[in-house]
Amino acid sequence: MLLKIFAHWSILCFANIRKHVSRPFACVANLKLLLQFPPPQRRLREAEEQEEDTGGIESFSVIKQPMDLQRPLRNRSKVVDMSEGFELNHLEKLYALYVGGSLLHKFRCSLIVYLCLITHNVNIEVVFMTVALQENAQVKHRDGRQRRYLSSIETGGIEMIIPGAIAKRPQNSCGRFLGGDSSEGGNGPRICQRNRIECYVVHPDCHYTLNDGESAILRIPISFTGANMSVEFSRSNSTHNSVSAYPLPEHRSTALATQAAMLCVCLYFTPSILHTQQAKMREIVDKYFPDNWVISIYMGITVNLVEAWEPYKAAKTALNYTLDTANIREQAGRYAASVESLRPQVQQLLKEGFLREEIILDNIPKLLNCLRDCNVAIRWLMLHTAESAYDPNNKRLRQIKDQVINDSKYNPKILFQLLLDTAQFEFILKEMFKQMLAEKQLKWESYKKEGSERMMELAEVFSGVKPLTRVEKNENLQAWFREISKQIESLNYEDSTAAGRKTVQLIQALVEVQEFHQLESNLQVCQFLGDTRKFLHQMIRTINIKEEVLITMQIVGDLSYAWQIIDSFTSMMQESIRAKPSMVTKLRATFLKLASALDLPLLRINQVNSPDLLSVSQFYSGELVAYVRKIIPESMFTSLAKIIKLQTHDIMEVPTRLDKDKLKDYAQLSARYEVAKLTHAISVFTEGILMMKTTLVGIIKVDPKQLLEDGIRKELVKRVAYALHKGLIFNPKAKPSELMPRLKEMAASMDGFYRSFEYIQDYVSIYGLKIWQEEVSRIINYNVEQECNSFLRTKIQDWQSVYQSTHIPIPKYPSVDESATFIGRLCREILRITDPKTTCYIDQLNTWYDIKSHQEVTNSRLFSEIQDTLGTFGLNGLDRLLCFMIVKELQNFLTVLQKNILKDKALVDIFKALMTAVNPVKGIVANASKVYANGVAKTQKIWPAYLDAIMKVGQMQILRQQIANELNYSCKFDSKHLGAALDNLNKSLLVDIEAHYQDPSLPYPKEDNMLLYEITAYLDAAGIHNPLNKIYITTKRLAYFPMVNFLFLIAQLPKLQYSKTQGMTCKKAADPVDWAPLVLGLLTLLKQFHSRYTVQFLALIGQFIRSIMEQCTSQKVPDMPSDVIGALMFLEDYVRYTKLPRKVAEAHVPSFIFDEFRTVL
Repeated sequence: MLLKIFAHWSILCFANIRKHVSRPFACVANLKLLLQFPPPQRRLREAEEQEEDTGGIESFSVIKQPMDLQRPLRNRSKVVDMSEGFELNHLEKLYALYVGGSLLHKFRCSLIVYLCLITHNVNIEVVFMTVALQENAQVKHRDGRQRRYLSSIETGGIEMIIPGAIAKRPQNSCGRFLGGDSSEGGNGPRICQRNRIECYVVHPDCHYTLNDGESAILRIPISFTGANMSVEFSRSNSTHNSVSAYPLPEHRSTALATQAAMLCVCLYFTPSILHTQQAKMREIVDKYFPDNWVISIYMGITVNLVEAWEPYKAAKTALNYTLDTANIREQAGRYAASVESLRPQVQQLLKEGFLREEIILDNIPKLLNCLRDCNVAIRWLMLHTAESAYDPNNKRLRQIKDQVINDSKYNPKILFQLLLDTAQFEFILKEMFKQMLAEKQLKWESYKKEGSERMMELAEVFSGVKPLTRVEKNENLQAWFREISKQIESLNYEDSTAAGRKTVQLIQALVEVQEFHQLESNLQVCQFLGDTRKFLHQMIRTINIKEEVLITMQIVGDLSYAWQIIDSFTSMMQESIRAKPSMVTKLRATFLKLASALDLPLLRINQVNSPDLLSVSQFYSGELVAYVRKIIPESMFTSLAKIIKLQTHDIMEVPTRLDKDKLKDYAQLSARYEVAKLTHAISVFTEGILMMKTTLVGIIKVDPKQLLEDGIRKELVKRVAYALHKGLIFNPKAKPSELMPRLKEMAASMDGFYRSFEYIQDYVSIYGLKIWQEEVSRIINYNVEQECNSFLRTKIQDWQSVYQSTHIPIPKYPSVDESATFIGRLCREILRITDPKTTCYIDQLNTWYDIKSHQEVTNSRLFSEIQDTLGTFGLNGLDRLLCFMIVKELQNFLTVLQKNILKDKALVDIFKALMTAVNPVKGIVANASKVYANGVAKTQKIWPAYLDAIMKVGQMQILRQQIANELNYSCKFDSKHLGAALDNLNKSLLVDIEAHYQDPSLPYPKEDNMLLYEITAYLDAAGIHNPLNKIYITTKRLAYFPMVNFLFLIAQLPKLQYSKTQGMTCKKAADPVDWAPLVLGLLTLLKQFHSRYTVQFLALIGQFIRSIMEQCTSQKVPDMPSDVIGALMFLEDYVRYTKLPRKVAEAHVPSFIFDEFRTVL
């Protein structure tokens, strides 16, 4: 009874331990996922220097005295703004890291509690069952050791990626933003406190090794007794099942590799063994490291014990026996000979038709031995020649590596070929064995039935009933054969052991009956007996097909140690496919072999049915699939680049009509032959990729056609993005501007890409133009989004962007000027060359002229060139960026207006006095010239900045108009049906909305209806919109706003003059004012406010015109004053740009004044 109780407790204890052990596997995957987006690795000195400016947003001082820190922060607006921006943009990722820290903290706590319970014998069943059930005790010690091992992997893993205190700053930042108790379980204060205590300085450029993490591992306060128990148990016992898969003594170190990795990590919990206990270390080295010194810790993280144990005297001394020159030579020579003998052996096994069912069933031990030898040799050579395992600055490590490479005759291509052959052999053998295992019972029953029927037929033959040549009736043999038939029928598949023994006895009996009864003389009887013996032999073979063979193959074929090392073979994979496309079938087997590494992190998670199973599987499968995508070699795009060059620069397009005399010139046979040759190479490569069948890699299905398409997309994105980045860099000092020449060059390059994709699409079985449109639009939209980030408070990060992709990433290049991307450089270059301070825009000609030289700078053709270069997406993106710039300019302008003008008491008094002088607005101002001149003179100092802001907005509005015109023209020309449909839909929607506002009972789109939002995007892309009608910002009521704008306008009129050929132009180049940007800037500004402000503004202009004209009439001045002409021109242009009826202007100015004005024009 007592044993039953303890057995029940033991089961519960195992379940609890495994549940705890499964947690760190999920934690490790989670941390690795988060650390794909690590915080900026600023040097500690730089971070500390910035701490004063940032107010300690990431500082450790926030943990020591949070209230003292917060107090000065509230008084520093710059830091508060920075802090809020930091929180808005990074809080989500910071919180994920914060939760990761919380999970790590929880796991550490549970590990410490578990070890305390065992150490103090609180879990009585552990002590009891250790004596009673040694096998279970081994499992329990193994699982407990796994917890310590994984805890140290978590701790050291973070600091391998992000060194020192910088790794802790994101968690401290999140702790500050969220408050002390915001993380799961209220562990926030403990995490931040632990970060402060644990923080130590690691130089970011140093070479990280496992012993660098000794202090990190020792931060986990585990009792010496618990850690020592684990080390001692590992030292004296083999606790992993992999030992049974490697029966040969020369494979011993490989069989114990997983246990050795755990022991190596766990030794850091008891550093005294490493330092002083030489006998124990010698025993450990003799058992686990007699022939190896580079080990795989976890998922490809390699550690070179020569370097890791350098600071520890006992460990270093013990390892010296392994590192003896003679021993290294012996081991390297052994594996060199092994590779030399295994290559032809495996290639023989892979010959078509060699591996048949009979061969496999008769040679299972030999085939498994071959697999073991291949995998052990590959493992040793890959680990001990890996670049990542040796610090190039360590002289001793360099010497050891050179000796290994020389003595093993290491050739990476030969090793890679052996890896491919082994993977293919393993894959074929595994698939055939799985099929045999699935059909095992069916085939066994079939053989049994055939054997039984043969015996019954022989019994009938000897009964004399069934005639057979020269066979006499024999009742004894008849009865004997009937009995044998019954015995065969009685064999039971479920009891395989008994069935196997009985089958052997039946085979022996059939041999003896043939000898003793002299049946050899009758060939038919001998044939029946031989067939039956054959079926019985097949039954024995079939019954020996066991799942243990598959398990052994799975253990032996583990490639998790190469999770990172395999990267060094990527170029060989690409080259092998390029040279021999059929090689892709072996690569498929290699990727499936690499997928076996997923068993390591998923085993414990699967055992406890953890909900983390899917997320962890998805992460590691995604990493593997991302690597598989790398096999698309760049050589394919190298060929495509050559085709692009030939088609763009060398091969002339054949015209529709061609004189026969010129036929030879257009033939260009050598260039066309080169294109055909390159096209053939690409099509052969495509054929090779498509030979790979649809494969399940982890839990992700990989379709070869999709793989090919993704690879093409990735290279296309990479090359087009680079071409745009390098091609659209401008020198601001160049005269004339480099803009048009660069755009023409870029257009030629993009056209080359386009034509080549159109040409090549049929040869690689893809929709080339569809891919072109999708990827180019994605590149441009992503760059526009990143450029617009500089105007946003809450920025769109890469992982949030709908345009960025993990599989087909858009490269991000460092900025070369104030712009973040090429679209920003293009936009700012256009703004630079059309600057109203240096150019004059003539609206009738859509052309900009230089103010001083009167030479043409650019015209509307510029936007056609952009259309040719970047397409509709480029123009649309440019338009969107200009919108952000207008918003920013208007916001800055209003901030200055409110702070510097409307809060200046002297200026407000001037505006107030002027308002008093002009009231009522419908009347005439007495002594108008003096009143207005006085108002302008007193406010003269505020207008230069005001003019700059207004003209910048006006300039950008002109550009937006030009872009809309180009987009609309292009839409009507290239997609007239789409353009017409959009235009009609837009008009009908506007009619319905207007009808709704007149009669609210009529329908109107609800808030959740996306129609208006979606149709706006289409209309913008088709250029069916008026930029001047847009509302860019929200505004508040501002006192004297119409008066300020009116004064500003009349202050600029004296600087302008009217020309019948050019319209309004500036008088002096030294004091430039461009009319069109001025009008459009004012119009846009007024549009952002309530319409009554515009009415008041127009009324003030009308009063100005009437008052000045009245004064001129009374003084008998014959000519219309230039200021009045300018004001009337403003009203004319205002009506024209806004497309309002003329009565809007005539409401403020009598029609006879307009009539006289027209005579002047």
